[in-house]
Amino acid sequence: MSALLVAGTTSDAGKTIVTTALCRAYARRGVKVAPFKAQNMSNNSMVCSDGAEIGRAQWIQAVAAGVEPEAAMNPVLLKPGGDRRSHVVVMGRPGGTIDSKDFVGGRIHLRDAAYDAFDDLASRHDLVVVEGAGSPAEINLRAGDYVNMGLAQHGRIPTVVVGDIDRGGVFAALFGTVALLSAADQALVCGFVINKFRGDLDLLRPGLEEIGALTGREVYGVLPWHPDLWLDSEDALDLAGRRAHDDEARLRVAVVRLPRISNFTDVDALGIEPGVDVVFASDVRALAGADLVVLPGTRATLADLAWLRARGLDRAILDHASAGKPVLGICGGFQMLGRRILDPSGVEGVAGADEAGLGLLDITTTFEEEKVLRLPVGSALGAPAHGYEIHHGRITRHGGEEFLGGARADAVFGTMWHGSLEGDELRRALLAEVSAAAGAAYAPGDASFGELRERRLDLLGDLAEEHLDLDALLDLATSGAPAGLPAVEPGASR
Repeated sequence: MSALLVAGTTSDAGKTIVTTALCRAYARRGVKVAPFKAQNMSNNSMVCSDGAEIGRAQWIQAVAAGVEPEAAMNPVLLKPGGDRRSHVVVMGRPGGTIDSKDFVGGRIHLRDAAYDAFDDLASRHDLVVVEGAGSPAEINLRAGDYVNMGLAQHGRIPTVVVGDIDRGGVFAALFGTVALLSAADQALVCGFVINKFRGDLDLLRPGLEEIGALTGREVYGVLPWHPDLWLDSEDALDLAGRRAHDDEARLRVAVVRLPRISNFTDVDALGIEPGVDVVFASDVRALAGADLVVLPGTRATLADLAWLRARGLDRAILDHASAGKPVLGICGGFQMLGRRILDPSGVEGVAGADEAGLGLLDITTTFEEEKVLRLPVGSALGAPAHGYEIHHGRITRHGGEEFLGGARADAVFGTMWHGSLEGDELRRALLAEVSAAAGAAYAPGDASFGELRERRLDLLGDLAEEHLDLDALLDLATSGAPAGLPAVEPGASR
């Protein structure tokens, strides 16, 4: 078995980027490689060809590796429905809920599922590149950990720690991560990768040498900061800065940043079109002047609808629509546009809930316990269309015309399909409708979203080849952690 665990000093340190880069780089070398993440906490998920649901990051990592995405690559997916409660997906299928109080001791069955999936995946591939979660030094969670060092101990997996130098304090974070681990866990931590470096590498070398001397561990490379590496991220940590900006924009798209936003990558494709400015908005002023308002998916439709009303965003959306300007609702956002939302069995937490929607589309949503997971195909606006569905809500359309599993009334569009805007023809047809309503002279570009994704994955592979010691990392994955790695205090005493 050959495997490598990519851990991080923090969330968003670059684990996903490094894992994806290694998958693409090794796949180009002819290695049969697969990604793996034991447990992902994310509302950004994807449907595999067999109907299994996994984290979006593992799906794109499989694409980078040139292998079919499957449930074993992300056996446990937690989808937060609030601060203390998450819906659980096990091996691609709904697995109930978990409360924060169960996070340490109530997940043994999830651990077993994760270990079995890893063992199975490793038996079928030359190399498994494992992405950790958060930080391995979250010592309050170590007893129940099966995602970072718990998994590393299970598979005797050599581990590298990624630190984000753009945040500052990277050397303290790297040292502290190792030092807080027990001696047994430290024995599997073999070295480091620095991420998001800007500037002269010679200025960084003294720090690289000293962290190596202090820990007895190697720095396997320094990845430069690059502006084009945010595609298909798994969480919403950086939504405030996530935007596609065109200084000569003729169309402005405002995406409502719901508190429990899901599948926000649905709007990524809009940002590749010239003359389109895409922003995330959480207040009424940010919606002003938008040509298209997008209500995205959410893991908590009723709670986010209440949030929308509390901030006056409901009124702003209604005013936008009454002015004849387009609105697009996707999945949960589409459900909000309807007349009523019913939750008889409490799928979203309150059994018997019956709430009025915004009333822009003549539909009713009823939540059911069984989740819909599928990959639909069809057409809309004279263009072929495809996407993926992940939802408990069942839509009943009382009037208006059908639109991608949803409904349309004049310039208000609602769809249950995620990912449909990745279809180049459909995206441009929708923008043509938006530009006509805005009275803007807009000419869409000819970029292919699929080709752009491949170019970005190749860019990751190129950066890994140039800036990481791929031979040493592959040897590490194959041979295991070297014996005699020094233990660092205070963890060395544990």
